[in-house]
Amino acid sequence: MVADLRAESDDLDALVADLPADRWATDTPAEGWTIAHQIAHLLWTDRVALVAVTDEAAFAADIVSAAAQNPTGFVDAAAEELAVTPPAQLLADWRHTRTALHDALLTVEDGHKLPWFGPPMSAPSMATARLMETWAHGLDVADALGVTRVPTGRLRSIAHIGVRTRDFAYTVHGLTPPAEPFHVKLHAPDGAEWSWGPDDAAQRVSGSAEHFCMLVTQRRARSELDVVAVGPDAEQWLTIAQAFAGPPGRGRG
Repeated sequence: MVADLRAESDDLDALVADLPADRWATDTPAEGWTIAHQIAHLLWTDRVALVAVTDEAAFAADIVSAAAQNPTGFVDAAAEELAVTPPAQLLADWRHTRTALHDALLTVEDGHKLPWFGPPMSAPSMATARLMETWAHGLDVADALGVTRVPTGRLRSIAHIGVRTRDFAYTVHGLTPPAEPFHVKLHAPDGAEWSWGPDDAAQRVSGSAEHFCMLVTQRRARSELDVVAVGPDAEQWLTIAQAFAGPPGRGRG
């Protein structure tokens, strides 16, 4: 999983590595966020993840307590603070920090749970979460630059998070999750099919893996995607799905 995270980070790095400094101020689809904000956010999140891996006591004492002072705005505040960093330094800091994080994740013992802002997670789960976020913010950067990215097999891990967070999406919206499992079938970039849940489930979701990942990371409006629901519960889920932690996202609809 760390190898996939490295590859996803490197792909995004390639999009911004040769950008003139003034292009870092280009607006992205995320309201109020430029390309610099997107990279700044990834830098900050990689920094705090690195602390969670290397110094769990400091993570609890310093980072979690600081976040508690501004629980709904600390992420945006961190991005604002770091986004003013000169682009060359910002990129160098992200490269150094993410490399340290990737290397540190490989040292975590199997079964050990790392602290986080939500439930503790294993090193593979943290790597998968960082992959999902890097891909999603990378899509914002690509959109700002008018670049179409080629989907890869790394989407499987992102789709998996999207499926696994079904009940979270209901809960964060104040709704009761359906008792029955759904069947999700996605068309992979290489033509294979990825599926989750029982084949005979009444509630079903299908579409391309790329579009499903765009939906659960709220990077595209539902009307722009090929994701289809069968059943009222599945239909409702697609209106609230989010693979990321925190309060309900505003989406791109």
